[in-house]
Amino acid sequence: MSTNTSMLITALDLELLHRGKVRDVYKINEETLLLVTTDRISAFDVVMNEGIPNKGFVLSQISAYWFEKTRDVIPNAFIGLLNQETAAQFGLGGISDEYFHRSIIMKKAAALPVECVVRGYLSGSAWKDYQTHYSIADIQLEPGLLESSQLHSPIFTPSTKAEPPAHDAPMTYLEVEELVGVDIANAIKVRSLALYGFASQHCAPKGLILADTKFEFGLVDGEPCLIDEVLTPDSSRFWAGNDYFAGRSQKSFDKQPLRDYLDSLDWDKSAPPPPLPADIIQTTSERYMKAHSLVTGLELK
Repeated sequence: MSTNTSMLITALDLELLHRGKVRDVYKINEETLLLVTTDRISAFDVVMNEGIPNKGFVLSQISAYWFEKTRDVIPNAFIGLLNQETAAQFGLGGISDEYFHRSIIMKKAAALPVECVVRGYLSGSAWKDYQTHYSIADIQLEPGLLESSQLHSPIFTPSTKAEPPAHDAPMTYLEVEELVGVDIANAIKVRSLALYGFASQHCAPKGLILADTKFEFGLVDGEPCLIDEVLTPDSSRFWAGNDYFAGRSQKSFDKQPLRDYLDSLDWDKSAPPPPLPADIIQTTSERYMKAHSLVTGLELK
């Protein structure tokens, strides 16, 4: 159920394994985890003091939508959204229903230390890199491209998974092979490109362009499986197809209003963060809910 309040802190009678910028990971049992998506929001790797109402519901429900849609494309660790039925199934009947529909039950996986980024358009950090040397990591691109240009074909541009305050850094494919092995590197590359292609085709009739996205994989019984969030506004750039024009930045269905506001301040982009005005919080919340509606076509629970 959507709400005007925000969940910033979680407190469950389960073992807390990890508290991230947005998600808190709890242990259900030896094989199963509970990923609670809070309404916390970060920008420039700094977590804001205020939350964005409904953000957790949006991210978890969009992820669940894609996990279900892509089951036959790529194996994943998704079991289901937390609701009354799944809570009872996993012995979590005592959990408050405020955690329902914002939490995901997942198979435990050994996370791979690679951010699997796929780009179909030239934007963000990739555009900055292209302007200096016509390449992204070890992938050479043709000259003459504009900001937001569609690439000839989608490219796999992996990065490290850094712990804050460190930042993710681009990796070459050879570095991925050295880190996780040739077979696993090939599997996550092929699966990432397949997921991007599937999602792009799925979004097009909805009037959405999937500019780029990042996936995370983990090993379940030795098999590289999709884990964590997938194809959400936090992990992807979704653009409105009817507003797309190469040669400029595009409006994204994500936390861009927040970034734009922070960029307008005299803030050094390090903690502590500045306070957020009510209108920025509301506008950002509306942007996330609009993304959910456009991507899934479903009502937010």
